[in-house]
Amino acid sequence: MLLETSGLTKYFGGLAAVTALDLSVGQGEIVGLIGPNGAGKSTVFNLITGLIRPTSGKVFFGGQDITGKKPHVVAKMGIGRTFQTASLFPDFTVLENVVASFYLYPKSGFWEALFNVPSYRRKESSILGQARDILRLVGLDKLEDLPAKHLPHGHQKVLNVARALAVRPKLLLLDEPVAGMTHDEIVFSLGVFEKVRSQGVTIFLVEHNLEIMTLCDRLVVINFGEKIAEGTAHEVRQNEEVIHAYFGSEDAA
Repeated sequence: MLLETSGLTKYFGGLAAVTALDLSVGQGEIVGLIGPNGAGKSTVFNLITGLIRPTSGKVFFGGQDITGKKPHVVAKMGIGRTFQTASLFPDFTVLENVVASFYLYPKSGFWEALFNVPSYRRKESSILGQARDILRLVGLDKLEDLPAKHLPHGHQKVLNVARALAVRPKLLLLDEPVAGMTHDEIVFSLGVFEKVRSQGVTIFLVEHNLEIMTLCDRLVVINFGEKIAEGTAHEVRQNEEVIHAYFGSEDAA
C-alpha cells in the first residue's frame, strides 16, 4: 500500500476528532474519504501531512513511518495537497502561480541568478516547460497569461490542483476539490482528476458532493472520527449506518 494509517487517533482537549482509524490507499487508486460535517475528514488530512501530530497511532507512506514529520518533509517525500480554500497568488498569472510552486526544488543558486549564467537560464526554461506541461494536463494552458483572480471559481480550484502537482507528488490529497462548483465545472474537474491518475499519481480526496463518488475506486466513510464503512460507491450507498449518519434517511440513499 502507498498510504496506510494504523490506529490513528487525535484528541483536542477531551474531544476525540479521530479515533483508531485504519485505512489504506493503494498505488494508482482514487479513494474518497466522506462523512457528515464535523466527521474529522480534514483532521485526517492534517495528520497525514504533518500539520498536526496524532495523539496516538501511525502514518506510513511507501512503507516508511512518517508520523508527525514536518509538512515540508512530507511534501518532499511525495505527498501533495490542496486545501478547501484555493491558496493562489491572485495577481500572478496562471503560469506564474504554477512556476512559483516549484519551491521544493530550488531553481537556482544565488550566484547563478545574480549573474544570469547559462545554467540559471536552462533551469528557468526547464521550470517553465514543466509548468506548461502541468497546465496542459489540467486544461488551463489556454489561460496561462490570465491573472488568477480573474479565473472562474472552478478554474481556480483546478489551478490549485496544478500548483500541488508542481511538487511532483506520488500521492495527491484533495480537500473538497469540487466544493462550490457548477455541474459543468464538476464534470470538467472529474476529467482532470482522471488525467492526473493516468500520469501515475494516486489520489485520496475528501468531498461532500456526491457526484465525486462515481470517480472513486473505494470510499471510506467516517462519522465522529470513526470509520463506519468502506467499499465501492454502491456498497456504501446500501450501508444502513452510512444512510443514517451521512444521508439522514433511507429515502436519501
